Amino acid sequence: MSSSTNDTALQIYTTGLRNQHAVENQAIELLSRQVDRLENYPEMEARMRQHIQESQAQAHRLEELLASLDTSHSFLKDAALSLAGNMAAMMHTVAPDEVVKNSFANYAFEHFEIASYKSLLVLADAVGRGSDQSALQQSLGEEEEMAKWIDSHLADTTRRFLQRSAAGVKAGV
Repeated sequence: MSSSTNDTALQIYTTGLRNQHAVENQAIELLSRQVDRLENYPEMEARMRQHIQESQAQAHRLEELLASLDTSHSFLKDAALSLAGNMAAMMHTVAPDEVVKNSFANYAFEHFEIASYKSLLVLADAVGRGSDQSALQQSLGEEEEMAKWIDSHLADTTRRFLQRSAAGVKAGV
């Protein structure tokens, strides 16, 4: 790879790490706003609390990768996506089927993160950052596990929502 191609690839990789750090902050904000409203879905609440901790660890791993490149995350991107996460969570609070809509959104968000980590793994390889693979692979695995959890619980969440709605009790959260 030519020096200019390698410089470009490294720049793209670094930007990708910064972007994913901001996405992890968005995930933390999004899940933190949702988790406090899940009193009728205790297993979902517990799994989301676990994933908040995983997301915090992922953000920390990304900070370490950025530091190893003598740079840091983008405070502007972090702030913008944290705000977006808060806004997204607030938008569903008015929906009578909030918990179902959040499940759809969270499932899609997890797959966005999965795609991002897969891309970062390719970029790390392209710029010769094999030492970054382990941290990125760990984060990818956590995102894949969360997506699987949401997928495996979507039917039960929908059924519980339906039962609560039919009983005339607060069904959304």
